[in-house]
Amino acid sequence: MGQYTSIPIIRSIIYILLPLILVSLFSCNPQFPPPNNQDPTLLHRLNIQLSEAIVQDGFSPPVASRIYAYTNIAAYESLQHTDTLYQSLATQLNQLPPINPPLPQTHSQIAMVQAFKEVAITLIYRDFIIENLANAILDSLKAQTTQSIYRASISFGSSIAQVINQWAAQDYYKESRNLPLFTPSPEAGKWQPTPPTYSEAIEPYWNRIRPFLLDSASQFMPPAPIPFSTQAQSPFYLLAQQVYDTTNALSEEKVAIARFWDCNPVSAQTQGHLMYVKRQLTPGGHWMGITTTITKQLHKPLLPTAEAYTRTAIALADAFISCWDEKYRSNLIRPETYINQHIDKAWKPILQTPMFPEHTSGHSVASNAAATILTQLFGNNIAYIDSVNVPFGLPPRSFTSFQQAAEEASISRLYGGIHYMPAIQEGIIQGQKVGQLINRKLITHKKP
Repeated sequence: MGQYTSIPIIRSIIYILLPLILVSLFSCNPQFPPPNNQDPTLLHRLNIQLSEAIVQDGFSPPVASRIYAYTNIAAYESLQHTDTLYQSLATQLNQLPPINPPLPQTHSQIAMVQAFKEVAITLIYRDFIIENLANAILDSLKAQTTQSIYRASISFGSSIAQVINQWAAQDYYKESRNLPLFTPSPEAGKWQPTPPTYSEAIEPYWNRIRPFLLDSASQFMPPAPIPFSTQAQSPFYLLAQQVYDTTNALSEEKVAIARFWDCNPVSAQTQGHLMYVKRQLTPGGHWMGITTTITKQLHKPLLPTAEAYTRTAIALADAFISCWDEKYRSNLIRPETYINQHIDKAWKPILQTPMFPEHTSGHSVASNAAATILTQLFGNNIAYIDSVNVPFGLPPRSFTSFQQAAEEASISRLYGGIHYMPAIQEGIIQGQKVGQLINRKLITHKKP
C-alpha cells in the first residue's frame, strides 16, 4: 500500500482541495472500443484516473513514480504478446520473473484493464477511483465478446497482476514504511525543515528501493555540492545570492514558468489565519500527462502507447531513486533556510520549499530522464501544447521539443527559489544518464 504525505498543521483549519480531474467525464456514459481494437483510449483513461487517485491520495513524487511504473508494466505485459516485434520486460528489469503467455483467443484489452486495475488497487488508497472505471470498461467489453474469451482474458490479466504485485512486494517499499523518521542534523549547512509546515523529511530511505533497471541507486552519483560557507563572497554564499537576486527580479513569464512546473503534490496555502492544502500533480504525473498528450497527438495505436507509458514510467521511477540517493547523502541546506539566516530573514521563495534536502533537483532529474525517453521514441523536434495543468487552474504552454520542456522544468526551480544552480545543472546530467541507460538496455520494440 502507499503512504500519505503527513502535513502537521497546528492551530489551523485544513481545507482539502481535491481537484475533480475528469472523473465524471470518464465514468458517465463511457464509450469503449470494440474487441481487438488497437485504439489506446482505454489505456489513456486508466492512466488519467490513476493520476487522479495519486493526486487525491497526496502521494510524494518518489512514491507516485513507483505506482506509475508497476501499473504500466502490467498493462504492457498484457499487450506485448500481440505483436512479435515487441518483447516482454521479464528478465530485463531487475528481478522480474518470466510471465506465462496467454491462452489462445485471449482478448488483450480485457486482460490489460484487469491487470492494470489489480496492480493499481494494491498501490493506492482511493482504489474506487480506478476500480469504478475499470469495472465499467470490463462490463462493456464483456458484452462484446464470448463468455469463454472473457473468462480467459480476465484470468490472464489477473495472472500478470499477481506476478507484478509479488515482484513489487519485494522492492523494500513495505519495509521502508517501518523505518525511523529522519532526524535533521545540527551540523551547519545541513537540511532543516522549512516553512510553513516544518514537516518531516520525505522518503529518506528511498535509495533502498530496488531500482527497475539501474544497477544501484548510486550508479549515477553526481559530484558533491560546493562546500558550505557563510562567508560573504564565498562560492556557496554567491549561489544563495543568485537565488535571492533572481527571485527578486522575476518577469511575469518567469513567475508563470515557476508555477507551471511547481508539481508539489501537497502544498500548504494560507489565507489570513487559515491554512489549507492544495493538491496537484507530481513531476512524474506531469510527464505521464505529457506522454498522454503526445501519443494522442501522433495517433499512436495501443501497443506503442503502452510502450511509451511504460518506458517513461520506468525512467521516472529510477530517476527518483537515483536523485533521492544523492539528496540524503549530501543532505544540503535549502536556499530558503540559508537566505533567511544569512541574507534576508524576511525573504520567501515563489514556490513552497519541498520537504527534503536540496541536491540534486528532483524535477531536473525526472524531467530530463523522461524527455530522453520520449525523444528516443518520437524524435527531437516534436512540437506540442502542454495542457496537463489546465484542471489545476494553470494555462497551457507550448514547446518545440521534449528537451526544451525539460530545460524549462529544470530552470523553473531557480525561478521558484527552491534550488541552487548546481542542483539543477547536475540534476539535468543525472536525469539524462538515467534515460540514456534505459534507452540503451531496455528492449521493448525489436527491429524487424
